[in-house]
Amino acid sequence: MLLPEFRATEDCMGVANECFALAQRIFPICRSITGDGVRQTLGVLGEYIPLKPVEVPSGTPVLDWEVPHEWNVRDAYIKGPDGRKVVDFQSNNLHLVSYSRPVSARMALAELRTHLFSLPQHPDWIPYRTSYYRDAWGFCLTHRALESLSEGEYEVVVDTSHEPGSLTYAELVLPGESPQEVLIYTHVCHPSLANDNVSGMSLATMLARHLAPTTHHFTYRFVFAPTTIGSVTWLARNEANVGRIAYGLVMGLTGDRGALTYKASRRGDTAIDAAARHVLPNLDPNARLEPFSPYGYDERNFCSPGFNLAVGRLTRSANGKYPEYHSSADNLDLIEPRSIAETFLACVQILRVLEHNVCFVNLRPKGEPRLGPRGLFRTTGGTDPGRLEHAYLWLLNQSDGGRSLLEIAERAGMPFDFVYQAACDLQKAGLVERAPREGS
Repeated sequence: MLLPEFRATEDCMGVANECFALAQRIFPICRSITGDGVRQTLGVLGEYIPLKPVEVPSGTPVLDWEVPHEWNVRDAYIKGPDGRKVVDFQSNNLHLVSYSRPVSARMALAELRTHLFSLPQHPDWIPYRTSYYRDAWGFCLTHRALESLSEGEYEVVVDTSHEPGSLTYAELVLPGESPQEVLIYTHVCHPSLANDNVSGMSLATMLARHLAPTTHHFTYRFVFAPTTIGSVTWLARNEANVGRIAYGLVMGLTGDRGALTYKASRRGDTAIDAAARHVLPNLDPNARLEPFSPYGYDERNFCSPGFNLAVGRLTRSANGKYPEYHSSADNLDLIEPRSIAETFLACVQILRVLEHNVCFVNLRPKGEPRLGPRGLFRTTGGTDPGRLEHAYLWLLNQSDGGRSLLEIAERAGMPFDFVYQAACDLQKAGLVERAPREGS
């Protein structure tokens, strides 16, 4: 049984508190698509699970892309005409546009303004901006601070490096009974943004930690990598083996108060899509089930037509769909343990469905077998059968070797775990047997 102790959100609160504590540790680290911030973050996660880091040299061709030069930042600031710092990377790493090239210059306010970014609609928030593939530099600041800048000469220092180095990602593989894999992918490239994606990294880490000691059918592969270029690089390096991936889940934005949201794979009709459609509404009546689109996180690369993998995406609020997205307001106050607990439970239940979604064969298919003598039916007649007894009847009627437990649960309008328990009971009673599992 996969993670049997987690049946309700309350059961997951201890895990959620562990996630939140880990989130507090990695939140301050300045991360980008390459560099020491990613390594430092993966080092912290590696204290919880045995991650294997991978370094891919700059300039390496990866599908239609190329691994960029490594970027690291030592310091960055703007000093006003009076010599005081008006923007300081050391106070908030969102102040510097990620991948800014080195600068040491003095300039008038009019010229400086062309390199400044703010959020007029949220005057006290600092935006998050990037310049990964352009030779550019910039600073982000609150709109209130921008409006307060006075005329005069400003000193600008961006002490960064763009040098040949490598892109870093890390993996953990948990072998199962089958070589078929379930891929769990989360992005590690965003700096101090709590929901996006400190929450996803923390939750994936704890999911791996709690899954590791269990017995499971599938092999689980956890990948922690930068968004877009990370998944492209991973796919390029593993192209010969992607056929092992039976299902996958891209995880991020897992801790805010928004409703649970699942974005379907490109194919839309896979078992993981069906599992998510079954699980999420039972956990959260406001859950959102979205069709695939080629915009979002790394699911779009796993679902590109040349791979077309059964990979969906699990979030709470989706990217760009909450006000604090990509701003300093996406801080630790935005995420909460209960939301993390519910997301963790959603992951567990989706994986449980995948693990146990097999077909059974009724060994006494002619007529309805007697359940009473086998201790599976009420002893007094004339009353409506109970819920579990209903499940027994559904299983016996539908178990022809061609319908999976999830299909039966959906048709019966019952939770998957309930139908799975009924199948186990009937198997012990000698009334059904498992059909051979495809790909086992």
